[in-house]
Amino acid sequence: MSSTTSLKLDPETKERLQKLASARHRSPHWIMREAVQQYVEREEKREQFRQSALAAWSHYQATGMHLNADEADAWLAKLEAGEDAPPPECHD
Repeated sequence: MSSTTSLKLDPETKERLQKLASARHRSPHWIMREAVQQYVEREEKREQFRQSALAAWSHYQATGMHLNADEADAWLAKLEAGEDAPPPECHD
């Protein structure tokens, strides 16, 4: 089920949208709906990443558990070389 939402565009953007819709053999409505859907999906992923980073930072502050860059790089190099290496143990 869908509902209607109004969107005000400046004349230049509206004209650009109409030209793009015509070139793509789509309606301006379809292009706007697609653009909003892609934007929302991208921003939801960005927010999930941000929340994950905040949780990791909070965990680090509480426990002090971490890997240093050299440890992480060495593990990633093994993975890149095709080794099935387990991640290194975190330490404080």
